[in-house]
Amino acid sequence: QVQLVESGGGLVQAGGSLRLSCAASGRTFSRYAMGWFRQAPGKEREFVATINWSGSNTYYAESVKGRFTISRDNTKNTLYLQMNSLKPEETAVYYCAARSSGYFSTAIWDYDLWGQGTQVTVSS
Repeated sequence: QVQLVESGGGLVQAGGSLRLSCAASGRTFSRYAMGWFRQAPGKEREFVATINWSGSNTYYAESVKGRFTISRDNTKNTLYLQMNSLKPEETAVYYCAARSSGYFSTAIWDYDLWGQGTQVTVSS
């Protein structure tokens, strides 16, 4: 079974960039579709981006299209989220998640495994 650990969060000014990483343990990482979600204080967890098992297909929330890029390196068992032009309203805890089906999904309930999250704070 895969275990997930996020890193790369922090404090950044509006318009700045951050790159999140999600390190996966276990030898089956490449079988999983992966996703990034976020949860702001007092709000529900929401979908950000997803990628299929091979990295050949990706999908983004409308709010982040053109600014965020999801990618994966199956040789390193690592998922990434490059975030550019960050906005204060994107302050949240960002979570990576794994779906045992190799096909991506935007639905929270489709994901089997979750990391502990990493805080991203965007100052205005």
